[in-house]
Amino acid sequence: MARPAASDRVVVLAPTARDGPVTAGLLRNAGISAVVAPDVNELCALLDQGAAAALVADEALAHGGGITLRDWLCQQEPWSDLPVVLFTAAGAGATARSPGQDLLAEHGNVTLLDRPVRVITLLSAVSAALRARRRQYRMRDLLAELGRSVRARDQFLAMLGHELRNPIGAIHTATELIVRNPAALERNTSIIARQSRKLARLVDDLLEVSRVDSGKVALQRKVLDLREPVDRSIEAMVPRALQAGLRLERAMPERSVPVDGDPVRLEQVVGNLLANAVKYTPAGGEIRVLLDRRAVEVSLRVTDTGIGISPELLDRIFEPFIQATSSLERSEGGLGLGLALVRGLVALHGGTVEARSAGPGKGAEFEVVLPLATQGDLALLPRVPEPAAPGARRHVLVVEDNPDNRETLVMLLESFGHEVVVASDGPSGVRAGVASHPEVAIVDIGLPGFDGFEVGRRLREALGRNVTLVALTGYGQAEDRDRARQAGFDVHLTKPAEASLIADVVERAPLRAWS
Repeated sequence: MARPAASDRVVVLAPTARDGPVTAGLLRNAGISAVVAPDVNELCALLDQGAAAALVADEALAHGGGITLRDWLCQQEPWSDLPVVLFTAAGAGATARSPGQDLLAEHGNVTLLDRPVRVITLLSAVSAALRARRRQYRMRDLLAELGRSVRARDQFLAMLGHELRNPIGAIHTATELIVRNPAALERNTSIIARQSRKLARLVDDLLEVSRVDSGKVALQRKVLDLREPVDRSIEAMVPRALQAGLRLERAMPERSVPVDGDPVRLEQVVGNLLANAVKYTPAGGEIRVLLDRRAVEVSLRVTDTGIGISPELLDRIFEPFIQATSSLERSEGGLGLGLALVRGLVALHGGTVEARSAGPGKGAEFEVVLPLATQGDLALLPRVPEPAAPGARRHVLVVEDNPDNRETLVMLLESFGHEVVVASDGPSGVRAGVASHPEVAIVDIGLPGFDGFEVGRRLREALGRNVTLVALTGYGQAEDRDRARQAGFDVHLTKPAEASLIADVVERAPLRAWS
């Protein structure tokens, strides 16, 4: 039988050398771990090692012993309130106070037992003390977990500040250079575009983890060949791997690997695993992607020859904001959210993901296991429709309170040949829409006057189905999309939206005759 941990034991300090072992024996017979202390100093030494309760005879606290125990109790950690069961001296009167009680009452969690004490009373008092101590242990663990969460939060906020300042700094500098030297426009606008995409990706990662953890991600499932999203993810990563001086290899089965899943989310899973491997593998290393079809499941393994994972980190590698400690980790930045997203998305697909590593410097392997599709025929999957041909000129209303966002959106729409009317708040947006009868209304949600949801409702009521309502907003949660749909919007776009996506939405709007 395994020996109980020190923190679960009772330490006994009895008045005589004989009483201690007898009392400890009674406790052990009841299944309670017990150890005997010969004096107060040894009692405190044993308490330092761990204990759930102390059984102390009042006589043992004479000659300064009570002060020693009191001092120990005063130095406990905030979560700790060690239960002390104090035996009064034999023959004490019913109203007499225990010297130990007087000394410890203000500093200890003391229960008095008059001697002689019945065994059942002793065991009952000790059992109650143990239950109280276990509650304290739970509080200790909760406080420790809270402390870890606070430290993780602080590390995350520091990391987030670092990651946001980098692209913001680049955008700010590029903007200053354009002002000072308009001839450098092309190079600096490419920097602004690249860093803006990075900022958007950071925000998207934060929101994605929140949505996955709260169960608000709805998969667009269909039966697909898993080789296709894996191939797309690998091809997208090839330039990055080459730039990092890495070899990227693959091993795929010849026959199809049908799974029931969301192709976009599965591509996101593979892409995050590959990005993680590239990030933590030094130049000259190798990354391999192995797809294996089994009887009822499929295994996807991404292995690398990188910096590896320490055993203590291996158990926490899929938690948000966890990153390996290495000089390589800051080279490409990130918030440590990629693997947390992988775990959540794989779980939504009914699969599992596991990390393995022989230790620091010995590479790592991540394996995703998904169930094979049990029905559906890949040959019958619908083909991806061809992009629509450019449409005719549209009459577009833009309702946006931010001047820079409004101006750039107008410039973008006019560059596609559309006619644009603008408004900067909710009431003027409705008036402009009713007066101009646009074919498309692009509306921000956070507007002064009244919000974009109300703008959408009023425009839909006034114009009916003759207008395509587009919400272009920084609110991108699932409930925001639902509210937009309920308000009458046809499309919900999250800022920053790609120019090609905005153009496509506008061009697909029904064309009406100009009045």
